[in-house]
Amino acid sequence: MKVKIMQRSVYHKYAEVEVEVPKNIKEEDVQSYLIDNEDLYFEEIDKKISKTEYEFGTGLYEFDGMEDAESDSEWRFDIVGKQYGGHL
Repeated sequence: MKVKIMQRSVYHKYAEVEVEVPKNIKEEDVQSYLIDNEDLYFEEIDKKISKTEYEFGTGLYEFDGMEDAESDSEWRFDIVGKQYGGHL
């Protein structure tokens, strides 16, 4: 008799960078500004995530706001020092 043994292990990486947003941008417009200006952070976060070690698990609920279980990748922003942010 043969049996098949299987395992599925999930690992994740996490990185963050800070971006300077012009002072004249309103909080409710920050998301649009970041989407329109991804060149301000995309390369930097890509370099940082490539150097980050894999961690066991999905990473869901380990980081504030990172809880989209339907997605394989999740991007978000949070305004430093304020309780305002959202997904990109």
